Amino acid sequence: MPVRFGYACINMELSEKGILCSRTMRKATFQKKGIAYAAELALSNAKNILPILKWNNDNNIKVFRISSTLMPWASEYEFEDMPNYEEFCSVLGKIGKYARMTGQKISFHPGQFNCLASEKEHVILNCVKDLEIHGRLFDLMHMPKSPQSKINIHLGSTCGNNRQLAFDNFCRNFDRLSESVKTRLTVENDDKESMFSSKMLYEGIYKQIGVPIVFDAHHHTLGPQDASYEEALAMAVETWPEGVRPTCHHSNSRKKYEDPSVSRHAAHSDYYYEPFTDHGHEVDVVLEAKQKERALFDYLKKWPQEDLK
Repeated sequence: MPVRFGYACINMELSEKGILCSRTMRKATFQKKGIAYAAELALSNAKNILPILKWNNDNNIKVFRISSTLMPWASEYEFEDMPNYEEFCSVLGKIGKYARMTGQKISFHPGQFNCLASEKEHVILNCVKDLEIHGRLFDLMHMPKSPQSKINIHLGSTCGNNRQLAFDNFCRNFDRLSESVKTRLTVENDDKESMFSSKMLYEGIYKQIGVPIVFDAHHHTLGPQDASYEEALAMAVETWPEGVRPTCHHSNSRKKYEDPSVSRHAAHSDYYYEPFTDHGHEVDVVLEAKQKERALFDYLKKWPQEDLK
C-alpha cells in the first residue's frame, strides 16, 4: 500500500493500565537514587515495549517510535554499570526479535539538544554520546543497521545564520560516529524559516554524506519555502535506500485548529484536521498528534485506507 501509519512513544489505552516505555526522573532524583534506580526504570520501560508492539500488531499498526527516555539519564553511566544489565539485554533482544518477526518498523528520535552541526566541542561530544546510546540499544535488539531502524535528528544549529558552516560541521562530525549510528541516522526538516528545509538538507547533507531525509509535512509549511510540498517530499523520498520504505512525519497545528491561545504554530494538535498528502509515494508516516493511537484511529475514520498491512 502507498502509506502505512504509526504513532510515537505512548499508547494512550495501555498507559491507563500503567504500560509505559517512557518513565523517567528528574536529575535530582537520579543524583539521590543513583544508577540502580535508573536501571530499574530502564528495565520497566523495556519490558513495556513488547506489550505495546503486540497491541500494535493486533491492530495492524506497523510503525512505532520508541521513547528516547527508555534509559533515564543514560549519558551518566555505562550500560555495563546497570545491576540488571544481563536482564535488560535479554528483554531488548526479545523486543527486536518480535519486531522483526512481525515486520514492525521501530525508531528513535533523540532530543533536540543533539547538534552535530555545533561549533562547541562539549555539545558535539554530548551529541555523539547520546546517539551512540541509541545505536547500542538497537544493536542489543539486533535490529538492521540501516534507516529501517532510524535514529532521527535535526541539524540543530545554523551556526549564526551560516548554513554552509552548519553543513560542513555536521558532515565532519558525522565521521566521529560508529557504523552502528551512521547506518541508521536520518535528518529532518525544520519548522522555522531560519532553519533547514528538505531541499537544503538534500543539497547540504544527503549529497555530501548520503544521510536520508525524514520529510515532516507540518514543518514544511512553517519552514523555508524554497520548494513546493510535492517537490520537497519527492526529494526526501529519493534519499532513502532501496528496500527501505521512507519515513515521514505528519501533524496539524494546535493553534490553528484547537487552541488559538497557543503561542507556537508548530505545537501539535490532539487530533487531525488535514490529511497527509503522499503524491503516490509508498511511505511510512509517524502521526505526531498528542492523542497517539486514538488520533491514528480517528484519522483512518476520516480518511480511510484500503489496507494497513
